[in-house]
Amino acid sequence: MAAELPGRICGVCRSGPFPSTPGLRRHIRQVPECRRAAQNEFREYLSDIWTHDLDEVEEAPPSPSIETAVSDSDPEPDTLAGVIDNNLDSEEIAGEGLGDHIFASDATDNQAAEDVAPPSNNEEYIEEFPAQYRAGAGWSASDAPLPKFQDIHQRQSDNIYAPFENKDEWDMGQWLFKNVGQTQTEVFLRLPVINARVTPSYKSNRSLLQKIDALPTQGCKWKCDIVDVQGDIHSEDGIFPAEKLQLWRRDPVECVKDLLGNIILRDSLSYAPERVYADAAGTQRKYSQMWTSDWWWDMQGTLPNGSTIAPIILSSDKTRLSQFGGDKSAWPVYMTLGNIDKLKRRQANAHATILIAYLPVPKLDIFSDNTRTEKSHDLFHFCMRRILQPLSNAGKEGVDIVCADGLMRRVFPILAAYIADYPEQCLVACCKESRCPRCRVEHDRRGEMLESAPRIQDQARIILWHKETGCRVQRFKEDGMRPCFQPLWKHLPRTNIFSCFTPDILHQLHKGVFKDHLVEWCTRIAGVEEIDARFRTVTDFAGLRNFSNGISFVSQWTGREHKDMQRVFVGVLAGAVQPAILRAAVAIIDFIYYAQLHIQTSATIEALRDALVSFHDNKDVFIEAGVRDDFNFPKIHSMVHYCDAIKTHGSLDGYNTESPERLHIDFAKEAYRVSNKRDFVSQMTLWLSRQEAIAQFNNYLDWHASQSRISPSPATTGSSDSTHTGGDLDLASVSLTSTTHFVAKHPGYTHLDMQAITLDFRASHFLNALQAFILRKCPPPRRPIVPNEFDRFNAYKVLSVRIPDSPTSGHSGEIARIRATRFVQGEVGHSDTSAVFDTVLVKVDGMIPGATEGTSLEGLQIAQVRLIFDLPEHLRQPGIPQRLAYVEWFTPFRGPHADSRLYSVTRASRNRRPAVEIIPVEHIVRSCHLIPRFGAHCPRSWTSRDVLETAGSFYYNPYVSVTEFCYYHSI
Repeated sequence: MAAELPGRICGVCRSGPFPSTPGLRRHIRQVPECRRAAQNEFREYLSDIWTHDLDEVEEAPPSPSIETAVSDSDPEPDTLAGVIDNNLDSEEIAGEGLGDHIFASDATDNQAAEDVAPPSNNEEYIEEFPAQYRAGAGWSASDAPLPKFQDIHQRQSDNIYAPFENKDEWDMGQWLFKNVGQTQTEVFLRLPVINARVTPSYKSNRSLLQKIDALPTQGCKWKCDIVDVQGDIHSEDGIFPAEKLQLWRRDPVECVKDLLGNIILRDSLSYAPERVYADAAGTQRKYSQMWTSDWWWDMQGTLPNGSTIAPIILSSDKTRLSQFGGDKSAWPVYMTLGNIDKLKRRQANAHATILIAYLPVPKLDIFSDNTRTEKSHDLFHFCMRRILQPLSNAGKEGVDIVCADGLMRRVFPILAAYIADYPEQCLVACCKESRCPRCRVEHDRRGEMLESAPRIQDQARIILWHKETGCRVQRFKEDGMRPCFQPLWKHLPRTNIFSCFTPDILHQLHKGVFKDHLVEWCTRIAGVEEIDARFRTVTDFAGLRNFSNGISFVSQWTGREHKDMQRVFVGVLAGAVQPAILRAAVAIIDFIYYAQLHIQTSATIEALRDALVSFHDNKDVFIEAGVRDDFNFPKIHSMVHYCDAIKTHGSLDGYNTESPERLHIDFAKEAYRVSNKRDFVSQMTLWLSRQEAIAQFNNYLDWHASQSRISPSPATTGSSDSTHTGGDLDLASVSLTSTTHFVAKHPGYTHLDMQAITLDFRASHFLNALQAFILRKCPPPRRPIVPNEFDRFNAYKVLSVRIPDSPTSGHSGEIARIRATRFVQGEVGHSDTSAVFDTVLVKVDGMIPGATEGTSLEGLQIAQVRLIFDLPEHLRQPGIPQRLAYVEWFTPFRGPHADSRLYSVTRASRNRRPAVEIIPVEHIVRSCHLIPRFGAHCPRSWTSRDVLETAGSFYYNPYVSVTEFCYYHSI
């Protein structure tokens, strides 16, 4: 049985034990006394680094400030300094440039590829909010209610599965509810074999639902308000028609209590703002979570001492429910909190986002055409005012809430962010769609690089009031406002609704600026046939979509297709358009990639702004080319607000509209599917309440198991969340070459002879290269056995390389799959499988610093992997690695190009032959993508299958993924 990891106890306040070091780190950051003690110890730790030898620092005894909740024989605990900043490990700098590259395998074998990494961007220096304000402080109260799970535990300590009899009955019940319809559940429970052998306490579908409704983990209750709407069209009898609408809603304050009191989210909650810096001097701010943003810091100073802010994040989006027919729609409103870690907020099964309302979606045909639009806006604001009304008093006075850590806090729920697409932003802002919902920019100047005066809520409220009284208000017209005199934000305290609107990367950038505009402009200039030919010819890469028919034949576009186009667009466009157009395109792509970063710094924000400036400097070329008359459209103007939005609210990945789009599947479409399609909203709310109760009960069982130190049941472990965004390897099915390099447990190709290696894998110089490799590794007087044409080799189809975590790109545990597979002829009715030989970045010692000096590519060279193989046992010698790769080299990087800023390479040769070599697989750093340099026209004979063999020159593509972009730019 595996040893149990020790819990962590804070040595300052003795709180704990915490289940993990990150949990202890979060506690120290949130408690001022513990934080100050940690900072003092951290300063002493840094001082020791400079006053002692490195060996002395590494061998220094651990600090007593943190103790483990285990015996003395347990591993030594971390110091407070290590908990505060665990990024002090020294990093080796690869590629010193000591001379010309002769053989990559001459490098020391123990210098693995994991040593090659861009400079770390993970150091953090944290400035906490001034202690006298006691931001986020809590207190213990004897009369305070227990956190929800603890209260449940006390009430049903005899049977944790109540109202179900036992674990088996609970597992079957939740399986039936989730996977079997009500009619079939009834049939199933009446089967004789079930009644004879299983004998559940619920004998029918109705009794099962009654037990689910009796679960102690019920969420916030739903309310249904009837909204009476009076039309303005006279009927024949002179009566104005009326319509009764249903507004289903929950109390947002109760939802805030549910989220802050959720013990499962305990380690993902923050209660106080902080400023994070990338350097000790405090010149480089870091923006990531909402509590690192300026909004929270500034708002905290306006509240009474000891206050805790609950930043409300709302999102709403109308969605279609019926797939192939009908006109059924739903308008969900979601709510989450900025206190919750953004990664947790995005996980659908974490239930960190709550559905708080279904807005009515009527046709309003009782109104005339002239008034229908205005009345629909009034209806939206009326319903939203009703939903958010409890926040008015709570935001002014605060409300006492028992939080997940067991402490009581005075919480002020304040609307901080509103996630919506552009039409809905304008609807909320009460402005016309021809204007900006955030600022007062003039209609005909939206295409300029301007930072106009921001809209201010108090001013807008006064303007609407004067307009309602019949006064002529010039500002009403100047600001492009709509006559909505009772907006949803009218009585929301401490809120400026216009600054709440966060950028919409999906619709504004991926779909809008890129697909609808940039791609269209460039296609019209270069020609549809030419652009299609280039996309068809792009080289293969694992995880990259191949547009085998070009892009003009794609009938349905999604965010995935937009992103796949962006990954190759710069290389595709190079040579097809004039330099200014290419520079504008590069600026747009850079802007999109910088906007997606999960951790922003002052430097990346400046790079984001520089990219926007570069686009505006070159954009007039599209007007000269005749594809645009002006740039006065909303999506281009919205880019002006991205830098400010990052500073005020944190990195934009926490506010992407892709999250609400994903929530629609569970909270709207799936809920509608299980209804009978009549009076479906009430059925949807009931079904969702039961789903939430089941999910929370599973969370309760997980919590109970962790408290009892027992393993959770298989039924409940499925609800746990994975922290990795990349693909984890099944260690039972792989062979470990090193800590970062893996191959399959069994070779994909066995007993390959020289003919198969030469012909199928195009490794014509394999034998000579292997002989040279062994002789170099075993110089005289050693006399190793050298391979000959009769030897056989086992080879692998894929080499997996674990990529270093990239917090800036938001990827951890990412695996690069490097393929070396031969051609396979398909059976009858099946297509052939083409040979694939991926390109990689290889660590090379002894390179003369060239075009990449001082960059993350320094000391690296591109090669194409032809064969991944094991050295036969009779050829193995001490000092010779077992697992090797046969590669063909490309030349060192040249460039970068003045307009595309891409580095270029060509095939390397020695004595008029391809430059080939055998290298240890550990020297492979990561996969990379090459795009052929097409020139002015793409040869129609090129295909994606053979372009690596036929093209003469290539671009290294740093846009193939956000992770590669961050690696390339050392961010």
